[in-house]
Amino acid sequence: MNMMDMFGKMKEVQSRMKDAQETLSTVTETGESGAGMVKVTVNGLKNVLKIEIDPDLIKPDDREMLQDLIVAATNKAMANIETKAREHLRQATEGLLPNIPGLNLDGLMS
Repeated sequence: MNMMDMFGKMKEVQSRMKDAQETLSTVTETGESGAGMVKVTVNGLKNVLKIEIDPDLIKPDDREMLQDLIVAATNKAMANIETKAREHLRQATEGLLPNIPGLNLDGLMS
């Protein structure tokens, strides 16, 4: 592969990466805590989209536990969306560049 081809591929990678980043809002992940009693859904942009709470948890005496469960579910969703977002971006650029040892495009995916 000559340098001009490589530059052309890099422009295509940048274009596809931009498109993939724009669609990260459609990539979602849900984290659960309390055996599924609290669920938090986030997107690839790390925005919380939805919080679901089992009706049995909504009691004044359980407020502190409920808050802890929401935090735990949110943290699980945020941890899992990172992997899912990277995979989404990897698939968008798959096959564009040859496998070059030492070439790490992870910086483009953050």
